[in-house]
Amino acid sequence: MGRVTVRARTTRLDLDDGSARARADTLAVEEPLQLEVDGEQLTVTMRTPGDDVDLALGFLHAEGLLTAAEDVVSAVHCTDLGPDGEPTYNLLRIAARPGSRLAGERVARPFTTTSACGVCGSASVEDVLARVPAPLHADPVRVGTDVLAGLPDTLRAAQSAFERTGGLHAAGLFDATGALRCLREDVGRHNAVDKVVGWGLREGLLPLRGSVLVVSGRASFELVQKAAMAGVPVLAAVSAPSSLAVSLAREVGMTLLGFVRPPRANAYSREDRLVPPGASGETGVGACPTAVLT
Repeated sequence: MGRVTVRARTTRLDLDDGSARARADTLAVEEPLQLEVDGEQLTVTMRTPGDDVDLALGFLHAEGLLTAAEDVVSAVHCTDLGPDGEPTYNLLRIAARPGSRLAGERVARPFTTTSACGVCGSASVEDVLARVPAPLHADPVRVGTDVLAGLPDTLRAAQSAFERTGGLHAAGLFDATGALRCLREDVGRHNAVDKVVGWGLREGLLPLRGSVLVVSGRASFELVQKAAMAGVPVLAAVSAPSSLAVSLAREVGMTLLGFVRPPRANAYSREDRLVPPGASGETGVGACPTAVLT
């Protein structure tokens, strides 16, 4: 529901000779989504329309307010109208199951998130750390380095909206063999991850043991936090991680990779889960000896 892309007029400039010509361009849509729980506004987040229920479920799970999809009785768009008279689908009304944590608890204050902010509703970093469930150290998943090398291209090939706009992030959930299970796009990295986690929650798949989450941008603290709370043991990013992301990944036992740009990648934690080609099914055998994969 809602448009993912729009057409807009633009002027194409040649920076060498100064010439200009008019043309149409395709833009990624960014609009607010207001979440209401039992008639009370919880948050407003900027997002790309689509998979809004998954986004809401993933967001509420990351905030520690939701543990199972069954805790949500219903999630219904209010089809408010925009200036053009068309429905915007920018208000999602959620009814919580009586007796659930979602029904009985609220964050200390309403909060607004942007497409670049994933933990704006948390009172502190310590609060986020306290809500991460059991560490991931025990997950026995092994991923072949040859499998890892193919994941960014698979992710990119599945990004239909990015091909048209160049302006959307993606998060893709893979199994250890490199099979894509779920892909979501959004203007916000954290929104794309929330949509993937919400899908897993709705499908009854959490915790996402034995899986690899690949993100198209950098690996920030909030992405590691969201992945850890969903039980994801391996997070791979095509760009850099932050220092706090690395610290959290090490603390919870997550394998964190950055700069996954074949033929190389950097492993910042639990690189023992990464194995040479052909050894991915042999738990504990042939682990990569260094943090730089070649």
